[in-house]
Amino acid sequence: MRILVVGAGAVGGYFGARLAAAGKNVHFLVRPARAALLRDKGLTVVSPVGDVRLETPLTVTAAEISSPFDLIILTCKAFDLAQAIDDIQPAVGANSRIIPLLNGMSHLGTLERHFGSAKVLGGQCAVTATVTPEGTIRHLNAMHAISFGEREGGISETAGVIEQTLSGAGFDVRASDTILQDMWEKWYFLATMAAATCLMRGPLGAILAAPGGRTLIEELRSEVTAIASKAGHAPRPPYVARTDQMLFQQGSPVTASMLRDMLAGLPIEADQIIGDLIDRADLDELAVPALRTAYAHLRVYQAILAARAQPG
Repeated sequence: MRILVVGAGAVGGYFGARLAAAGKNVHFLVRPARAALLRDKGLTVVSPVGDVRLETPLTVTAAEISSPFDLIILTCKAFDLAQAIDDIQPAVGANSRIIPLLNGMSHLGTLERHFGSAKVLGGQCAVTATVTPEGTIRHLNAMHAISFGEREGGISETAGVIEQTLSGAGFDVRASDTILQDMWEKWYFLATMAAATCLMRGPLGAILAAPGGRTLIEELRSEVTAIASKAGHAPRPPYVARTDQMLFQQGSPVTASMLRDMLAGLPIEADQIIGDLIDRADLDELAVPALRTAYAHLRVYQAILAARAQPG
């Protein structure tokens, strides 16, 4: 199976490197400058579960794609989706399948409109990784998993083949028969944590220690739960219990990656992670004041970032 990993950043670089090191037929779709860097320096993953070194990773730019790939793993940020769709057009053939590992849910409809429902699987990943200034992928803990599946449910023969292909690469992989529910649950947790830590500009432990901090997290969690429930995807009790241990752990140093991006002055996925939830709440006439406050904070940050980017 020919696999195209779109991007060689923290997520694409991590999973793609492990797949390539396991002997899978993997190409990285990257910009010319990133391709040149990978040719010169290779790709290195530093991880507590074992390092990976690719001396000569296979790369391709959008202009160089000459034939379809069997599997396309989409790892770009949600705000780069439009460009990624243009780039992968020549890589998508009649029998290709796309696994998007993006945050939120709105990308599914966008991909379906461009490539058709049959080609677009649901997908999600769990990994905490960063890219150092030298281009090394640094994996920060032992968590590393990909799950995917047919959006209508069940496990198709194609999903089974993909699971078999991706297995044995040193990370957890699973074909899920409830992938949309899985994605909604991840969104529930991510939106709650991102809204809280970005609004308060600090880790969960510091928020919990502040007056009213626990109440804020509980309000955000309740609002996201109501939206997910209206969509028919209320978080399942075992997932809520598991993630509550993280959200309400005293002294926790955990922050959302969105906050880390804000502190670094980088673009953020405010619209895809928080704004889309508010749009859904409006359609269902749900009151979400805590989410609106968090979203306003994120939009102010985006406006300041855009102003700084203006010449002069």
